[in-house]
Amino acid sequence: MIRSYDCKIVLEDGQEYPGYRFGARTDRVCEIVFNTSMVGYQEIVSDPSYTGQMVVMTYPIIGNYGITDEDFETKLPTLGALAVREYNDIPSNFRYTKTLSEILEDHGIPAIEGIDTRRLTRSIRDHGSRKALLTGIGVAKEEALERLASTELPRDQVSLVSCRKRWYARTSNHRYNVVAVDCGIKLGIVRSLNQRGCNVTVVPYDTPAQAILDMEPDGVFLSNGPGDPEDVTPVIELVRAIRGRCPIFGICLGHQMIALAYGGRTYKLKFGHRGGNHPVKDLSTGKLEITSQNHSYAVDAGSLAGTGLAVTHVNLLDDTVEGLACPRDRVFSVQYHPESAPGPQDSGYLFDRFIAMMEEGKRHA
Repeated sequence: MIRSYDCKIVLEDGQEYPGYRFGARTDRVCEIVFNTSMVGYQEIVSDPSYTGQMVVMTYPIIGNYGITDEDFETKLPTLGALAVREYNDIPSNFRYTKTLSEILEDHGIPAIEGIDTRRLTRSIRDHGSRKALLTGIGVAKEEALERLASTELPRDQVSLVSCRKRWYARTSNHRYNVVAVDCGIKLGIVRSLNQRGCNVTVVPYDTPAQAILDMEPDGVFLSNGPGDPEDVTPVIELVRAIRGRCPIFGICLGHQMIALAYGGRTYKLKFGHRGGNHPVKDLSTGKLEITSQNHSYAVDAGSLAGTGLAVTHVNLLDDTVEGLACPRDRVFSVQYHPESAPGPQDSGYLFDRFIAMMEEGKRHA
């Protein structure tokens, strides 16, 4: 049966990409980005770091293993929209409980299939991330461009995705108590800490420093999250208040906020880093890690002089800063996601490093 196009993506420069709807039947204006992962679309759809973004998947077939109850990164996905080359609505996975389209529809997330994702990805790569409209095929280009021009993308998305009150993830025979500051935390991170003997208390991003210190944590974890790190001033001030008083480990947005707290700067990348195949070099060991990443901003290496932070990891594709440390204050961070395991489990040692810092703190308490 020959289908007729029923929707399209319109970019700010007037490019149009016609396709077929799935997921929620609604229009959406988003920042458009691409992800190069071959697997993990459920984790991408449910990662709060993608709040309000339209994600273009470069891998051509999406949906073929369905959705499983155990693999969500958050219970309430906040992805803006999804664009794929070919959507498979008949999953071949004994674990699946719903299709991708059903989950997207449940959470009001529109999606499009049948577009030329290679051409669209090249456009984002060459011209950068920008606003895009997913709308009906019959909407005139002039109307679409007017809607794009008149729509402001949201800022400070962390306030939208952070928890409203503290919650707990406990494990048996725990040895460490970790406070995790929720800027859009992934459940995989909480599980990684639980597996290493940590009881985790997840707190809202604007929790006062004294309230966190009153919990007497062995360590504080700063999570990933969406948007511009400069918008998240409560967490930047938190780092300034508690550094040196307990170990601090930050990833992704947490990494960027640590840099800002120490006096460094961040900047927006042309099209960001998103996918499970980014090579990163650990400068202390010379080892190469294949990492999973999802961010639009990076730390300015030239701004770190005199801050007390040292660069520990670099991206081998573009030489951006991928890791920082201040041994004096027992603070360290990485730009990528060590819990994601994009094939090899190259980066799990970072959680073990955090554990070692907390153990050392216990011995000297």
